[in-house]
Amino acid sequence: MADVAEVAGTPTDRRQPRRDGTRTPTDLRLLGPAVLAWALAAATLGLAPTAHLVVAASAAVAGGLVLAVLRRRATAWQWPALILCLLVVLLQSAAAGHAVLRDRGGVAALADARAVVTAELVVTGDPVVLAGRGDSAQVLREATMQRVDARGASRTTAAPVLLTGDDRLVALPWRSTVRVSGRLGPTDPADDRAATLSLSGAPRVIAPPGTIAAAAERLRAGLRTAVDHAPEDARGLLPGLVIGDTSRTPEDLTEAMRATGMTHLTAVSGSNVAVVTGLVLGLCILVGIPRALRPVLAMVALAGFVVLARPEPSVVRAAVMGAIGLIGLSRSRRSAGPPVLGAAIIVVLVLDPWLARSFGFALSSLATLGLLLFTRPWGEAIGTRLPPRLAPLGPALAVPVAAQAMTAPVIVLLQGSVSVVGILANLLAAPLVPIATVAGVAAALLSVVWPGGAVLVAWVGIVPTTGIAQVARHFAQVPGGTMPWPDGWPGAVLLAGLTLLVLLTGRALAAGVAAHPALTVGAAVLLAAALLPTRTVTWPPDGWRVVVCDVGQGDAVVLRTGPGSAVLVDTGPDPPLVDGCLDRLGVATLDAVVLTHLHADHVDGLAGALDGRTVRQLLVGPVAEPAAADVQVRRLAGQRHIPVVVLHASDRLRLGELDAVVWSPVRRIAAGSVPNNASLVLAARTGTVDALLLGDIERESAHDLLLRLRREPSMAAAARGFEVVKTPHHGSANLDDDLMAAVRSPLGVISVGADNDYGHPSPRHLDVLRRNGYTVLRTDRDGDVAVVERGGVVSAVTTR
Repeated sequence: MADVAEVAGTPTDRRQPRRDGTRTPTDLRLLGPAVLAWALAAATLGLAPTAHLVVAASAAVAGGLVLAVLRRRATAWQWPALILCLLVVLLQSAAAGHAVLRDRGGVAALADARAVVTAELVVTGDPVVLAGRGDSAQVLREATMQRVDARGASRTTAAPVLLTGDDRLVALPWRSTVRVSGRLGPTDPADDRAATLSLSGAPRVIAPPGTIAAAAERLRAGLRTAVDHAPEDARGLLPGLVIGDTSRTPEDLTEAMRATGMTHLTAVSGSNVAVVTGLVLGLCILVGIPRALRPVLAMVALAGFVVLARPEPSVVRAAVMGAIGLIGLSRSRRSAGPPVLGAAIIVVLVLDPWLARSFGFALSSLATLGLLLFTRPWGEAIGTRLPPRLAPLGPALAVPVAAQAMTAPVIVLLQGSVSVVGILANLLAAPLVPIATVAGVAAALLSVVWPGGAVLVAWVGIVPTTGIAQVARHFAQVPGGTMPWPDGWPGAVLLAGLTLLVLLTGRALAAGVAAHPALTVGAAVLLAAALLPTRTVTWPPDGWRVVVCDVGQGDAVVLRTGPGSAVLVDTGPDPPLVDGCLDRLGVATLDAVVLTHLHADHVDGLAGALDGRTVRQLLVGPVAEPAAADVQVRRLAGQRHIPVVVLHASDRLRLGELDAVVWSPVRRIAAGSVPNNASLVLAARTGTVDALLLGDIERESAHDLLLRLRREPSMAAAARGFEVVKTPHHGSANLDDDLMAAVRSPLGVISVGADNDYGHPSPRHLDVLRRNGYTVLRTDRDGDVAVVERGGVVSAVTTR
C-alpha cells in the first residue's frame, strides 16, 4: 500500500479566486485525457511492439479526424479528444520502443526455451528473502542483464530479470556487475521483468558499484549502523521511514502497519520528498537565498535524496510527485497542480510503461490528486472549527483524510478490508514522521565524518519512530478496527461509489447534523450497533471449552481447566496476538503451556502468553530441534522460574477440568521435517468436549499414528468421539487422508494466517476434510474459533 501520503504538506487550491471573488473551475483538460490514455496503456500492456504501433496509428488517424473537424467548428469536447489521441500515440509508441529494447538479445525466446545461460548483469534491487525452512529459504533480487552467453552465441541486451537463488544473493552490492550461471524461465508478457534466472552456482562480482552508488550505499549503511543499538521497532522502522529499507522491520509491526493503513510510511513516497525539500526551502529562507533560486536548490536536494534512496521505480515516482508539490508551494502556481499531475503521469509512463498496472503508481497518483483537490478547502473548513491558534493545523489534518478518501478503493483491492481506524492512526503518526525523517537523513550524512555523532542524532529520530510503532500496534488491536469488505473489483467499485456519494452530499449531511443533533446522535448509535461485530461485546461465549486463537500463520489453542484458568497449546508467532486472545478469554492462570514443537510459528509468542499471568509449568516434546529455539525457550522459562518438563507418548495431563493424553510422537522420524513430525499430538477432554490437536505432523508421522490407531483399540475408540479436530500444519497438503478419515469429527479447525506465503490452506487439505464430512472453520476468515458446551449441546462460535 505504498505512497498513500504523497506530497503531504503541499496544500493546493481546488479552485482559484477571480478578482470578482468567484472561483474558476479546476482545470482537468490535461488530467482527464492522461487518465484515459493511462487506462488504455494498462489494457494493452504486454502486447507485441507491432500491436502497440497499430494502436498508436489508429489514435493518430482519430486525432487527424478530430483536428479536421476542429478547423471547421470548435466545440468543448474536441480539444480534450485531440489531447487524448496525442497522449495515446505517445504512450503506445513508448511501450513499443521499450518492448523492442527489452527483447534485444532474444532473452524472451531463451526464457521460453528455459535455456541454461551465463550472463553478466547489474544488480538493481534489494534482496527479498522468502519464508522457508532451515536452509531452504529462497532469495529474490532484481537485475538488468547486459550480456548473455547461450547456445554458443554471445549477445548484448538490456533485459530486466528476476534472480532466484540462495542467501549468496544477499551479499551482492547494489549496482555491482556480476557474472552468474543458471536457467532462464518465462514471465507474463505484462510483467516488468523479461525473464527469471534461477542461479545454479555462486555469483561472482566482476565490477564494483560506481562512485555515486557506492556513496549512497555508504550513507545507507551508516544509517543502519547508527540505529543498531535502538529498540527493535525503531531499529527496523527508522531506515524504512527514511530510505525505504524494511529489511529489519519486525513482521508483527509490518502486519500492524498494514492493518492500520500506515505501510505507506515505510515506502519512499512523496511525503519523504516533501519533508526533505521543505527542510531545504526553510533553510533557504533562513539564510536569505533569493526566491528564484529556492526551487532550484530544492530540486538539487531532491536529486540527492533519490540517489540516497536509490533511483528505483517507486523512488522515481515519489520524486515526480514531490516535484508537483514544489510547484504547488507558490500560491500563484497552485492552479497548475492538476495539469502538472496529468503531465507527470504521462512522463512516468513514457519512462516506465510497466507502471501502468502498478498499484503503487495508482495509489501515488490518486493520493496526489486528493491533496491537490481537497487539502485546501477541507483544511480551511477544519480550521474554521478549531480554536484560532490551532486554525493553521487545518490543512495538515486534511492531508491524511484526503489521501485516504482517494486511495481507499484501490487499497480494498490489496487488502480485502477497510481500515476504520486508519485515518486517526495516520493523523497521530503524521507529526512524528517529519522529525524522524529529518533526523534519519542527518544521521546518514553525519555517519560519513562522525559515526559517534550519527548515533546521537539518530536517537532524535528513534523516539518519534518508537511512537509511530506504538500507534500502529495499538490501533491494530482495536476491536472492529478493520472492517471486512467485498473483495476484488466489485468491492473497489462499491467503496468508490460510497466515497463519491459522501463527497457530493457531505455539506448537506453536515447541515443536517447541525440542524438535528439529537436525531443524528441516535442514528449514529443505531448504525454503530448494526455495524459493530456482536462478538466484540459478547466474547467470550458462555460455556467455552476449546478456543483456537487467530494468531496469524501459527497455532495457539486454549483448553479450559476452570474459571480464569486454562492450558495453552502453542503460542503462535506474535506475543501481542496470543496475549490478546488470552485476555479476551479472561485467562489469568495457565496451568501449563504446551509447545508441540519448536518452530517459530508455535513458540515465538511465548513471552506474550507469560506476560502478566501465573504459569505453572512449560511442557515440551522430546525432540529439541531447532536447537536455537530450544535454548531460547528454556532461557525465557528460566527467567520466569517456570519448570520445563519433557512429554512423551502416553503421558497424561490431569489439570482441573482437563484430561489429556499424548498420542504422539513415539519415535523420531527422520523423513520430511523432523520438528514437524515430532509434534506433540494431544487427545484432550475438557468438560464433555473431546478435541484432537494434530500440531504440524506431516504425512510420515500421521501414517505412523494411523497404524497405532489400528493396533490399539482404546485409541481407535477415542478417535470416533472427537467433537473438534485442529487439523495439521495450517492446512498443508502434506497430510495422510486415511488418518483424517479415521479421526473425522463434526468440526475441523484450520489455524492459518491470511495471505500467507505457503498457499495454506491448500485445496487438497480442504477437499480431504469436506470428503470426510468435516465442517471447516478457518482462523484467517473466522477469527477466534470457540467450541462451546451449553446444556449438553456442543456448538462452535467465532469472532467474525
